[in-house]
Amino acid sequence: MSFVNSVSKEVNCKIVYVGTGLSGKTTNVQYIYENTQTDRTGKLVSLSTENERTLFFDFLPLSVGEVRGYKTRFHLYTIPGQTFYEASRDFILKGVDGVVFVIDSAPERIEANLEAWEQFQKALERQGYDLGRIPLVFQYNKRDLPNAATLQELEVTFNPGRRPYFEAIANRGDGVMETLESISQMVIDALRGMRGTS
Repeated sequence: MSFVNSVSKEVNCKIVYVGTGLSGKTTNVQYIYENTQTDRTGKLVSLSTENERTLFFDFLPLSVGEVRGYKTRFHLYTIPGQTFYEASRDFILKGVDGVVFVIDSAPERIEANLEAWEQFQKALERQGYDLGRIPLVFQYNKRDLPNAATLQELEVTFNPGRRPYFEAIANRGDGVMETLESISQMVIDALRGMRGTS
């Protein structure tokens, strides 16, 4: 979970973007990086595998809020979507504070999305997390596809628990910052609840 840096007066939180390969995780994080570059933003680190990249950077947003006088620094990661990256998925999920699950709206990708969702749930269980308690938002990406699955179909398939969701076209930036703002606020609210603050 989050860790506290008493010297810099910062709470460090980890948000992970999860989903099937090529669903738009990397596009989300790259867009956020390009639109938050300030002296409060760390470098974008890319770890390449044969088929997909894991991205990471951290930033200190101006407006999300503080926890007991501590600023909140967010560390954003993407997780490789392919099933054979189980070890790296488990490693990146260690200490996670919030999750964005990115779903490819193409009808032919529904099965791949479902497989990624199942793999993610198993990985959370291996880490000892309770899916019902972790801050989680869904992002239905590629909504500009002419044959995109309906919102109702996606909600019934992936979100029976009625978690927050956002429609997105990540390669245009549509819905990207709204998704981030939602998960960031959920993480802050969870931290305040854990620390007994209001």
